Order: sequence, then structure tokens, then C-alpha cells
Amino acid sequence: MTGPTSMAPTVDVHAHVLLPEVDRLVVDDPGHAAARHLDARRNGPDALAVSGAMVRDRLGLLTDVAQRLAAMDGAGVDVQLVSPSPSHYHYWADRDLARAVWETANTATAEHCAHAPERLRGLGLAPLQHPDLAVRALDHALGEGLVGVEIGSHAPGRDLSDPAYEPFWALAAETGAIVFLHPFGCTLDERLDRWYLSNSVGQPTENAVALSHLIFSGVLDRHPGLRVVAAHGGGYLPTHLGRADHAWRVRPDARGCAHPPSRYLRRLWFDSLVHDPDVLRALTRAAGPDRVLLGSDFPFDMGADDPVAALRAAALPEPDFHAVRGGNAAALLNLEVSR
Repeated sequence: MTGPTSMAPTVDVHAHVLLPEVDRLVVDDPGHAAARHLDARRNGPDALAVSGAMVRDRLGLLTDVAQRLAAMDGAGVDVQLVSPSPSHYHYWADRDLARAVWETANTATAEHCAHAPERLRGLGLAPLQHPDLAVRALDHALGEGLVGVEIGSHAPGRDLSDPAYEPFWALAAETGAIVFLHPFGCTLDERLDRWYLSNSVGQPTENAVALSHLIFSGVLDRHPGLRVVAAHGGGYLPTHLGRADHAWRVRPDARGCAHPPSRYLRRLWFDSLVHDPDVLRALTRAAGPDRVLLGSDFPFDMGADDPVAALRAAALPEPDFHAVRGGNAAALLNLEVSR
């Protein structure tokens, strides 16, 4: 990237696409019914009813490039980093189905972005339930012209600190691929099945747990070139690391990483979607203004319809505002500054 950040395009790194091709692959599999039952148990019937209607209302924005671009224009967004809806993870799938899912998702996302290559960049999927296939999926995504992959906070029986993921982290670091960490579902289960706590509390909790596994296990020490972008501002972690730093200092069992946990915030990136200007200011102080990226969760209702206005409400210094608005993401995505 060349030129000052004030000249950078406005870049939204948290935007989704819905892929009917993936839905058709899994709909008749018995594992899909079991996964839907688990989803219903974790979220509760009220949340499922509201979410279903919301997705139907926004289906065009999720699937049609023309509608996407019009909405981007209305929000003043020049470029989106588009990732599949996390509902496409399907971490329950066996090896054959998992391969079909990520191959289809990667190809379909690339095709979606190819309709407007100057404005859309894409991420694929990687099956965390099969760590060896996750390596192949990342390689496939890059071969399709995508800039990396989106992953959840865990797979059944595996956290991101699992040694089986070492080849995946190594390939991501070697290639400079972006790994977008976006939770889907929370293992607190029925404790969050009312009042949409499964999302409002569950998502930031899962972010904090997943990032803690990456930090405390030494993954970021072993792979300093990793480019991990955490959705939802990293959840509770970035602004609540004082306790983790204290544990690292006083307890030898908490010292799996080389440095105090808070230092690793400067090795990660975070989107700006925290829904509170005070929290956004705190995130920028904790991680640094060069590590925060504009994010909207387009077009879901838990996102920001006007992410630039939400960023402006934080009243950051003007250079920091422009860095978050687009300069940091333009550098991360190697975008040309044309304004």
C-alpha cells in the first residue's frame, strides 16, 4: 500500500455470503439433523424463529452481488472481505462430506467475488474437525484466488491449541494467508438459550477462549508470521487481559507462552464490531490503532448498518480513524490506494 491512510479505500473485513450450494450438500445427511438439534438446544426456539425471518429478509444481500454492491455504496464501503456464513462450517461432517463442503464453499465464494474483483475479496473454509484436511482446504482456497480462510473457535473435541493444527498454522504463516476467527455456537449450551444470550454473551466468550488458546499454548510464538483476524473485536479478551497477565506472572502452569498475554495483541488483528464507542477506544489502546480493522458483520442484524458512523462515534484521533477505516486493511490485503 502506498500513500497516507487517509487516502485508503474504506474496507469492511467482516461481511458474509450465503451459499445455497453448500446447503444442498448437507441437507439430507443425518449429521445435519443432529447439528440442527444441537443448534436449537443452544439457542432456544425464540432465537431460531427471529433468526430465520431475519435471514429470509436479507437473502438477496447475502447472495446477489448487485444488491451487495448497492448496499456497500450506501454505507460508503469501497471493499469487502467476504466470508461464508458461519452456518456453513458443518464441523460435524465426515471426511468425504467435509471435503465437498470446503471445495464447494471455496469455489462458490471465489465466483461470487469474481463478479466485482475490484471491490470484493474472499475467504474460504477449512474443516477444523479434520486437521489434515484443513491444510488442504487452505491450499485450495489460495489456489482459488481467495486470501485465506474463515474458521470457528473450536471443533468437537479440539481447541485451536491442539498440536494437530500445527501444519495448518505453519502453512498459513508461510503463505501469509488471512485466518479469520469467527465463532459459531457456544459450548455453554442451555445456559444461554434465552434472550439471545447464545450470541450476545456466547460469541464474545468463544472469541476470548479461542484467542487464549492461541496465546497461552505458544502458537503465536511458534508462528510469528500468522495473520489472524478476530471477529467481534476479539470478544472479552483484549480489554480484560489484566487477570491473564497476572496469572502468567504468578503461576507457572499459566506460562505456556513466552511473554505476558497482553503483548500478543500486537500480533493479532481485530475487527471494530464491538457496538460501543468506549470499548472500541479501549480496544484500539490495547491492541494498537494499527491492529484494528473496520467490520460490519454484513448483512446480519447483529452487525452495523453504518460501520463508518460507528467508528466515527469512537472519536479516535484522525490518523487512527483512517487507519481503522481502511488503511490497516488495505495494507493487510495489499490493496492499491487509488484516491
